[in-house]
Amino acid sequence: MWVAGGSFKWKLMEFKRDLWSGMSFLAIQIRLSELFLTLCVHLVAISSISQSFSNTHKRNFIFFKTHKFSFKKLNLYCKMVVKKPRIVIIGAGMAGLTAANKLYKSVAVKERFEVCVIEGGNRIGGRINTSEFGGDRVELGATWIHGIGNSPVYKIAQETNSMDSNKPWECMDGFLDDPITIDENGYVLDPCLVNPVSVLFKELMDFAQGKRKSVGNGNENGNGNGNGNESVGSFLRKGLEDYWEMVSRKEVNGNGKMLEEAIFAMQENTQRTYTSANDLYNLDYNAESEYVMCPGEEVTIAKGYSRIIESLASILPSGVIQLGKKVCEIEWHPESEVGMIKNGHDDARPVKLHFLDGTSLSADHVIVTVSLGVLKAGIHDSDDLGMLKFNPPLPDYKNEAISRLGYGVVNKLFMQISPDFSDFDQFPFLQLVFHRSDSEAKNPKIPWWIRRTASVSPIYRKSRVLLSWFAGDEALKLETLSDEVILDEVSTTLSAFLSNPSDSHEQSNGNVIKNSSKLNLVKVLKTKWASDPLFLGSYSYIAVGSSGCDMDTLAEPLTKSGSHPLQILFAGEATHRTHYSTTHGAYFSGIREANRLLEHYECMN
Repeated sequence: MWVAGGSFKWKLMEFKRDLWSGMSFLAIQIRLSELFLTLCVHLVAISSISQSFSNTHKRNFIFFKTHKFSFKKLNLYCKMVVKKPRIVIIGAGMAGLTAANKLYKSVAVKERFEVCVIEGGNRIGGRINTSEFGGDRVELGATWIHGIGNSPVYKIAQETNSMDSNKPWECMDGFLDDPITIDENGYVLDPCLVNPVSVLFKELMDFAQGKRKSVGNGNENGNGNGNGNESVGSFLRKGLEDYWEMVSRKEVNGNGKMLEEAIFAMQENTQRTYTSANDLYNLDYNAESEYVMCPGEEVTIAKGYSRIIESLASILPSGVIQLGKKVCEIEWHPESEVGMIKNGHDDARPVKLHFLDGTSLSADHVIVTVSLGVLKAGIHDSDDLGMLKFNPPLPDYKNEAISRLGYGVVNKLFMQISPDFSDFDQFPFLQLVFHRSDSEAKNPKIPWWIRRTASVSPIYRKSRVLLSWFAGDEALKLETLSDEVILDEVSTTLSAFLSNPSDSHEQSNGNVIKNSSKLNLVKVLKTKWASDPLFLGSYSYIAVGSSGCDMDTLAEPLTKSGSHPLQILFAGEATHRTHYSTTHGAYFSGIREANRLLEHYECMN
């Protein structure tokens, strides 16, 4: 009997030690079975000699009482092991739903895990939101598949037959060609003036992104390599100055340079919408070459980007996604505190989520997919009870990475032309050139928030819905304006561009806009990503003073070891070093974190 008791005692001690030092789910199940078998043998032996209860047997029961053990505690251990690990995903956008989709597609995951997707809003999709305006399908968020080669987004779109539609959709013609470049006083600029400057800008950006080894005359441009904190904006302006210094350009007079500078600024404004940076001087030069584009053409999704989201969510059982549950605090335990998990935590699960509605939910693992803007607000807006907080706060190294990274706002403005306005056969793709603030050519009728808009165009040929993009301060201002103010000021601005004293503006393909006293817009639809508390902006970029390493740091899980590892994992476009700001970057990050958990529990496909 002493031998049996001793065997159980040592097995129990080993089990407790290994349990708190970290074991796989399968290993815990096996060890628990062995422990119960030993205990059963021991209890049977005790029952058979109950009439002669020796000191040896008493010693075994004293062990249960004195060695910090009770059957109640054993029951707690059993409940902890028998209960499935609970994985909670915060955010039902691309990253969150991809992670959930991956977990559910894995072998035996339904028996292994309890998965829950928590969404603070009243819809799934996050920064993907397909809508309708003026009878056309439009995208309020993500618009393009940025390269169809090796793109998981394009693959899903093909598999779901989403690339074809009988109904018109935004950018169904791809990128419109044959633009009219026109200045704010209505003068159409000759392509012979516009094209060289546009080519220069593209070559400079290709050089910064590592796509070419020289600019212009074939000489290598080393500008930017000597200063680790140099911005893309300063690099571009140095490139323009070098262009003017070329022998063939020295004869261009001051007015010519001012016009070329205005054309160059138009290209810069387009680049701002690509990056979400308020100013290209905020965009880190050295990190630009790390950004990776998927190969192939860029396309939009005929049936809407939301079809991708719907496909990812379609395999999740009813009830897995919970809408309207905004998390305001994530309570977790650093490695030094894992032995202190109590105070209301459900069955020793190490993470507890507190919701804005006062409810809570415990979890073994939480995948955080909120935007970088929400993470930033949680650090800086300490008095706002609605902001996401971590308790205890995230480690300093992670907070510092979050603070250094860039996160901006890009908004879209859709405008519907009145059916009564018949002064054109087809509204063209207009590239808008604004003069410098100190130029005599500056049109005082045009408000400042429109002056860094690079273009206005129909969302597809012959559509009566026009589209312009806004970034940075101008995008923020747009969110505050009423529809009536927008209609008035945009109509005035576009009328100024179309008010050339000549009879008409003619495109190279023969399309003509006849002059009108004022372009008649009847309705507008604007996005408001910065003021939405679930996003607080659009997408991330690598700011001057940060680097791709900060995105890697943001992606690191907490904690990495101990008895409760991987309590908090991070996903989302801002956690992908080479594909940030894209939907496929968000997708890849969701796969990464799902795989991290599957590998942890040794149940990869």
